[in-house]
Amino acid sequence: MNQPLAYIHPEAKIATNVVVEPFTTISKNVEIGEGTWIGPNVTIMEGARIGKNCQIFPGAVISAPPQDLKYKGEPSTVSIGDNTIIRECVTLNRGTALDKNTTAIGSNCLIMAYVHVAHDCIIGNNVIVANGVQLAGHIVVHDHVFIGGTSAVHQFVSIGAHAMVSGGSLVRKDVPPFIKAAREPLSYAGVNSIGLRRRGFSNEQITDIQQIYRILFMSGLNTASAVEKIEIDLAPSSERDEIVNFVRNSGRGIIKGYQRDAD
Repeated sequence: MNQPLAYIHPEAKIATNVVVEPFTTISKNVEIGEGTWIGPNVTIMEGARIGKNCQIFPGAVISAPPQDLKYKGEPSTVSIGDNTIIRECVTLNRGTALDKNTTAIGSNCLIMAYVHVAHDCIIGNNVIVANGVQLAGHIVVHDHVFIGGTSAVHQFVSIGAHAMVSGGSLVRKDVPPFIKAAREPLSYAGVNSIGLRRRGFSNEQITDIQQIYRILFMSGLNTASAVEKIEIDLAPSSERDEIVNFVRNSGRGIIKGYQRDAD
């Protein structure tokens, strides 16, 4: 049902059962899947690819040009997977030629109010980004991540699957998978055991993950030596390999273990 007070470009491709509320603007070169609800006062610009059964709340701006001086108007997109919720006043900027010309958000995500997702970010499935989070360009957020409210994430940072970042964090380094990150500067704060149990990880798997991070963050070894020790001492598993590969491929370096102040 399309309201007469909404503007929809005739070249936009919109499924027949999409609801578009009044005072929304939808530009050309936009695709919206079945069952999606577009609230009032939403702006959807060129290059938006929105999946099925999404909800986009008032004030959101989807697929605006990148806030990047290198952008020269090249074609690019923002893609949003199925069943994802975009709350009030979220801004999602499309990609640039420097990366893959796209910004992507997966399925079953919740992007809360006033979040900014900059150009070329890749967000996985089942991710929750709380109110006011600011994501700079070229960030990768893997599946099942939670980022607490008002956090700011530096460009090119990667956050591993099942990680939980405390609210108000300044994320300058990569956050490995399966952990909680908190304090300032952002540091390892334990394994995200509650989240892992909710997602079906066994006690044995969680214990193995904890042992990996004891070596990585609490053994006194540097990162390279700790990774070698993990591979030598611990049996192969999908979790072990995911952690090791993440750490080895970290572009910005990983966060550190918690260090108490001298006093």
